[in-house]
Amino acid sequence: MRCMKVLGISGSPRKDGTTARLVHKVLEATGLDFEFISLAGKDVRPCMFCLGCARDNVCKIKDYVSTVRESLVEAEAYVVGGCNMWSTLNGLAHNFLERFYQFHHLDQNPNTGKVGVAVGVGAENGRPPAVLISSMFQEFGIRPLGSVVAKGVYPCYTCGVGDTCTISNVQGLDAHGNIDMSRKPCLDTQPDVIGHARRMGERIAAALSSDSSGC
Repeated sequence: MRCMKVLGISGSPRKDGTTARLVHKVLEATGLDFEFISLAGKDVRPCMFCLGCARDNVCKIKDYVSTVRESLVEAEAYVVGGCNMWSTLNGLAHNFLERFYQFHHLDQNPNTGKVGVAVGVGAENGRPPAVLISSMFQEFGIRPLGSVVAKGVYPCYTCGVGDTCTISNVQGLDAHGNIDMSRKPCLDTQPDVIGHARRMGERIAAALSSDSSGC
């Protein structure tokens, strides 16, 4: 059995949305064992800068992040995805990445030398979350290998009033005035994005190929 080397994290509040699917595309392309977690519906609190982690590199906040700490330590690479909310990384994903601060002390950062790929999704632009994820990687000692950006879905398509709301972002109605779901963005109609996700997965595999520790 191959060892688990890659940890994928979808930071979107939508459990099975474009962000989660795109993170999976990257993971599958590595050809390595991986673990996937979704933060949707999870209790993920922000870093409080209480500095309780300064003496032992262990966060003292007891929430979902504390239950996956072992996976964070054991992973040799990360694929982290988030979505564009208000032109930046959504809060759930940001809270999770803030908690990497717990590893930042005593010159014993377990993330030093690890690699990561950022996944950004947005109805208008998926690049802002990908850029911020990559920046936080660097802040916490993780080497960014690149990013994958995809077009996501306005919540107006599924909110229930997207066809009548005066500020709706629905991209067109059908002949009956209903939401034209054929124009709803879908990952399957973005072959270039899927191809790039596969290349990013292969890049992770290449970066880890010289290190077989833990297998």
